[in-house]
Amino acid sequence: MNIFFLHSYLVCVMCVLQGRSWEPTLLPRTTQGLTSVLLALKKCPMIRYQLSSDMAKRLGESVKQIITKEYELFDFRKTEVPPLLLILDRSDDAITPLLNQWTYQAMVHELLGLNNNRIDLSRVPGISKDLKEVVLSAENDEFYANNLYLNFGEIGTNIKNLMEDFQKKKPKEQQKLESISDMKAFVDNYPQFKKMSGTVSKHVTVVGELSRLVSERHLMEVSELEQELACQNDHSSASQNVRRLLQNPRVSEMDAVRLVMLYALRYERHSSSILPGLMEELNRKGVSEKHCRMVTSMVEYGGKRVRGSDLVNPQDAVAITKQFFKGLKGVENVYTQHAPLLQETLDQLIKGRLKDSHFPYLGPSSLRDRPQDIIVFVIGGATYEEALAIYNLNRTVPGVRIVLGGTTIHNTKRSESSTTPRDRFASVKLHPDIAIRHPLFDTRSTHMIKMA
Repeated sequence: MNIFFLHSYLVCVMCVLQGRSWEPTLLPRTTQGLTSVLLALKKCPMIRYQLSSDMAKRLGESVKQIITKEYELFDFRKTEVPPLLLILDRSDDAITPLLNQWTYQAMVHELLGLNNNRIDLSRVPGISKDLKEVVLSAENDEFYANNLYLNFGEIGTNIKNLMEDFQKKKPKEQQKLESISDMKAFVDNYPQFKKMSGTVSKHVTVVGELSRLVSERHLMEVSELEQELACQNDHSSASQNVRRLLQNPRVSEMDAVRLVMLYALRYERHSSSILPGLMEELNRKGVSEKHCRMVTSMVEYGGKRVRGSDLVNPQDAVAITKQFFKGLKGVENVYTQHAPLLQETLDQLIKGRLKDSHFPYLGPSSLRDRPQDIIVFVIGGATYEEALAIYNLNRTVPGVRIVLGGTTIHNTKRSESSTTPRDRFASVKLHPDIAIRHPLFDTRSTHMIKMA
């Protein structure tokens, strides 16, 4: 593994949370998964955790206990600056998993679903037999690897270029085979041609289906409002726009619930809150009772009473200024205004400004220098927006290498079978390439992100 280009494994171990505490039999299981990753990465880290989360503290203590007990296993070559394990709790930022994303990987996971790098396209209208299930892997698909983090508009342009390149090469492969040398050339080039043909067909189909779903579900309008709720502070405009979209029959049940969740988190204690009225709109829309209950559960999970950070109401002048300029980016950025809390947390950590009073160390020691190797683990799961933020940090901050882990990688479909955000933020899996084999691990569903 190149120390400058890390594979960030969205590490996952089966873990079910009970309320705001660990289910006793599964804390050890999560500890085993996380310590296995540390062994695979050959890291013996110092540990910091989110003070507002008892779960983060208990996981940190459990990991530290294993490291102390099995010190010989963790006796790796010492580095000038020790690695750091930062344990966070999803409840500190429940907004990020609720937002639609517009990068290729994130859109595929949200709208189509990635399971073991496979996409089920069997329900796509008019789909051919060969394309009912396709594989998207950055390891084996150059186009996918190059477009993981590009936005939807850029993907459309690149698909067009891919098609044009294919058309240029296609006639050469269909020339008449008039000699032995012609046949030999055809045989030599056929695998490459066939691979390119499959790549073109696959990505044209996937992007076409994404485009259809975006149009069918009015996702651009929904996403614009999501960004307004997450980043702006105009209650009057937000109230009108949420009510208007809830009354739009083309907005899906889950998109409607997600908008109300965002409103509830953003304006939880606003004196003019219209949340009861929005709940009535959901009932009139025919939203199931199970999904309506998720709004209340979301506030209980990630509301102001629970959060350790001031997620939606920054008080310091720097944060207010950042939010102001964020609103001035212009129409071209209206769908990407939001930056996850994790990005700000890591920025503060790298600059040495992350407060020990909010993110204490386990044990008496602390880092004196800027951390260089950082492993982030999010109890309750990570998102592809956060993975993108870390990818960009790894590219732009010299000498810093960050690996992202969590108990799941979120999309809305995962929540449809859950009655509460507690369940939604609980399902986890482990990437098989970590080279650790243990009967407790479920490796059937995997996600990998290549970090620069």
